[in-house]
This record gives sequence, structure tokens and C-alpha cells, in this order.
Amino acid sequence: MSKEKQRPEWVPEEAGTAFASHVMEGVNGGHDGMPGQTAGRSSPPFSRRRKLSVDDYVQGVLSGNRTILAQTITLVESNAPRYIEMAQEVIKQLLPYTGSSIRIGITGVPGAGKSTLIETFGCMLCEQGRRVAVLAVDPSSSVTRGSILGDKTRMDRLSRQPNAFIRPSPSGGTLGGVTRKSRETILVCEAAGFDTVLVETVGVGQSETTVRSMTDFFLLVMLTGAGDELQGIKKGVIELADALLINKADGDNIIKAQVAKEEYNRVLHYLKPASEGWMPEAYTCSALTGAGVAHIWDVVERFRHQMQSTGTFEKRRKSQVLEWVYTMVQEHLQTGFFNDPNVKKIIPGIEQQVSEGSISATIAAKELLAAYEKG
Repeated sequence: MSKEKQRPEWVPEEAGTAFASHVMEGVNGGHDGMPGQTAGRSSPPFSRRRKLSVDDYVQGVLSGNRTILAQTITLVESNAPRYIEMAQEVIKQLLPYTGSSIRIGITGVPGAGKSTLIETFGCMLCEQGRRVAVLAVDPSSSVTRGSILGDKTRMDRLSRQPNAFIRPSPSGGTLGGVTRKSRETILVCEAAGFDTVLVETVGVGQSETTVRSMTDFFLLVMLTGAGDELQGIKKGVIELADALLINKADGDNIIKAQVAKEEYNRVLHYLKPASEGWMPEAYTCSALTGAGVAHIWDVVERFRHQMQSTGTFEKRRKSQVLEWVYTMVQEHLQTGFFNDPNVKKIIPGIEQQVSEGSISATIAAKELLAAYEKG
């Protein structure tokens, strides 16, 4: 093949040396292109990764091995029956090493800048010597059930911090945006030595309540100048917050952010605090410039000290564990109900009758429950 023919076809005919691209001639023969070799695999066959035992997972997490930490979280998040028992045994052995972190839930409307705030906040904490784990929950498509899981890409600076660990997980369509296994994931990260766990949710507005049941401090990120002031005043997720943060308080938006802060503080004065003995307040910050971000950590520290001194901190942790137990019971019952042979047998007919309007939804539910109780 001549030198001229090695140039790509899109290169102009009279182009000079400015076009450095060229096409290499194909290889006839083996994998490495050596003369006389026949085509085929010359490298050793791919070997599957060794299966880890329960002890491998536990020791890997306790030693801070990031690869095994990620594999352990994958094990915990798996819904495959053959992995559930192993995952629970791993969690059982890790439990004595958990509970020492501060768990912070961060939610807010889409576009409020949660990811940018977490990156700035996390980098600041890492520079102070803290170890930060970020559990970022990505929304799952209702059509394909897939998620982009791009939060680690969006938190580029934080992902390069040696004291930070970012784990994106799909929401799986869970209302509130917190994946069903987020509680176990928090425990795994604590056992790995992370003293600050940030749980970022998908931000579905006033329905976002699940994160409250698994974190110590609940931060609600708000916007100003976006027409959502009335939504913020409405009772809903704002009642569950331990602090409100008006983000993007920079440039021409600083004055608007200050006005919004005063409005929210007046509203909070009339609401029952989410944590006994703690009065939530609104603050402003700019995740872009970093202004006001350090003060949020001061608020979290003050909150933890006050809650621990009154015993509310430990009381909430115990209450959350009990709530977790009953949530798992409900999920187990729901799974058992829909997997029951009697129920599966009559579901198509029940669905058709409800669709045609021949029976009401209440009667349909009673017939399904009756079929389940027969089993």
C-alpha cells in the first residue's frame, strides 16, 4: 500500500503535512501481527474473578480496601436470592464496627445544585482530615429501569480526594429516591472507617421523606428566584428538615437569597421542629464559590453536640432501626404475596375484571387476599 493511499479518504487531495492522520495496513495473521502466524487467540484465556467468601468481604471492608468495599456494596444491593443470605451475614459481622459516623441526608428540588454542594462540602471536609462517603441515588427510568449513575463524573474534584468514596446507586423507582438497600450501604461505609456519610437523593420535592428515616441530620436545599417560594412555605418535606439551605447565593442572586432566607425563617418559626430540642433555621451559601459552606458544617456539629447531650441522637438511631425492621417485614410480605401460586393464578382474571369495570377495586383486593390466605 502506497503512502498516499494510507491517508484517510476525508483528507483534501492537495493537503499538506498538517493532516497527520493516516490509515495503517491491516494485519494478516495472529494476534500480535508476527509473520507466519495464523489468526486466533495468542493470549491466555480470560479468567473469571475469584469468588469472595464472607470473611473476604468483612476483612476487606475493615482494612479499607476500596475494591472490596465496592464489591460488598454490590453484594448488599443485589436482589438475587443466592446473594441475600451472604450479604446479611456480612452485615451481621460488620455491625460492631458501625454507628460512629454522622449521617447527613441532602435533598431538594431538581436543579438546586445538590451535587455541586456535596462536592464543595465534601472537599472541605476531606481537607480537614475527615473521611467522607457519598451515597448518590440516581433516578431510574420508568421505561427501561436503567440509571445513568453519573454523579461520580459530576463530582470530579471530590472523586480525586483520597479520603472520599462516592457510590452512585439506582433508585429503582422507589418513591422518595432512596434505594431500598441504602441503610445497609451506610453501615458498610461506616465499617470501612468513613466518619461522615452524605446521602444525596434524587430530589422529588415534597414526597422526599424516606431519607429522614435513615440519617441524623436532614438538609433541605432550596432555590430562590425560581418561583418556588410558595412551594417552600407549604407543609411537606420542609417539616422534616433540620436546616434549610438557600443555594446559589452568588452574583446578582445574593439579595434574593437573603430575602428568601428571611421568609423561610419566618415560616419555620410556626412549624414543629423535626428534632426535639432543635430549632431549624435557613441559611444561604454558594456551592460554586464556597461561600457559606463551612458554616453548614458548624451547624451540623452544633446539632450533633446538642442532640447527644439530650439523648435525642441515640433515641433517633434506635427508632430508625425499629422502623427499618418493620419496613423489611412489609417488603417480605409484599414479595411473598405476589409470589404466592394462588395469587399468581388469579391475578390475570382479576386485572381483566377490574379493567372492564365488572368488579370494584375493593372487591378485587379482597379476592386476592382471600386467595393468599388459602395458601
